[in-house]
Amino acid sequence: MKFEAPRGTHDILPSEQPRWRRVTQEAERLCALYGYRPIQTPVFEDTELFARTSGAGSDVVQKEMYSFTDRGGRSLTLRPEATAPIARAYLEHGLHREGQPQKLYTIAPMYRYAAPQRGRFREHWQLSVEAIGSGDAALDAELIHLYDTLLRNLGVDEYRLEVNSIGDSACRPAYLEQLGDWLRTHEPRLDEETRAKAQTNPLRVFDNIDAKPPEVRAALAEAPKIGEALCAECRAHFGDVRRTLDATGVAYELQPTLVRGLDYYTRTTWEFVGPALGAQSSISGGGRYDGLVEALGGPATPGVGFGAGIERLLLALDETPSADGGIDVFFVAPEGADRTALAAAMAALRRAGVSCDMDYAGRSVRGQRTQASRLGARRTVVVDSPQALETVVRELGG
Repeated sequence: MKFEAPRGTHDILPSEQPRWRRVTQEAERLCALYGYRPIQTPVFEDTELFARTSGAGSDVVQKEMYSFTDRGGRSLTLRPEATAPIARAYLEHGLHREGQPQKLYTIAPMYRYAAPQRGRFREHWQLSVEAIGSGDAALDAELIHLYDTLLRNLGVDEYRLEVNSIGDSACRPAYLEQLGDWLRTHEPRLDEETRAKAQTNPLRVFDNIDAKPPEVRAALAEAPKIGEALCAECRAHFGDVRRTLDATGVAYELQPTLVRGLDYYTRTTWEFVGPALGAQSSISGGGRYDGLVEALGGPATPGVGFGAGIERLLLALDETPSADGGIDVFFVAPEGADRTALAAAMAALRRAGVSCDMDYAGRSVRGQRTQASRLGARRTVVVDSPQALETVVRELGG
């Protein structure tokens, strides 16, 4: 049999690791700089966690979850996103009784069953950054600023930021009734998928609007927008977010049809849109989710955060491979060299923090020099005498 990685998954090969580490290490550095602490949650959770928070009519629940029944008869699901698991951990471990907000982040694999596309995998890695326990609009702006800074620090300059407010429980119900009436009146102009979403959650008809047929996009452009129906509190909150973004130099566009695909989002929503990804152009999306913790059985707790796919971010980077750090020394051992002494010398150098390697494939001296070049060795040493070996250890190992 010929085994291959399952469809929709991918290997991260050694040659790809430098660019991968460049992204993840800079993300971790920035999260720490902004006061966010790392958290890891299990790769699978109770299915009900996602069904309750994402919404029964969401694409995640209806089409994309990897769910299974374990040997104890429990329904479990590979996590499709990180916000609900982090909120569950926040409640379970009493983080809501500590100083607020809790500022947390994770870089971990997520799982969604969907048609694989460029930059979209069934197993994909995601940076998720969450601030739970405060309704301050400055946190919304801080999280947006964090990801905007990450893009700039990585050299990504072809992107745009879209922002919107989708209201809350005070103003959204009346808007949804108005939108529902409009959708029923204009149903013949909508495609089957949009009509189905209108039945379960009318707000979701705007989700991923750029991927819809042109005639459907034209129809939805005429629909009433949530921004026209915001209550005074939501309007003030969104105004504070925008003023803070202006003050911190983050450029953005107002996008009145921007919504999020999960039920727990409220008020601020945003999306970073990158180049050359077609309908799947989003490289990061986030928003406020003031009802999430309460939906999990906890007290009313505001929260805000974002998820950013690592693979999509890599596509937005310059395609020039990052230079690997290479190794400090490669030892070329001619035929008859004392390889035992060489192994002892390398052990001493490694204890001193010097990276080194030698040939393990029986190459000729010329082949060993070629291998040294492949590994990016900053120094190549031919071990033609014990004295040469001792000199290198003394110079580099202290």
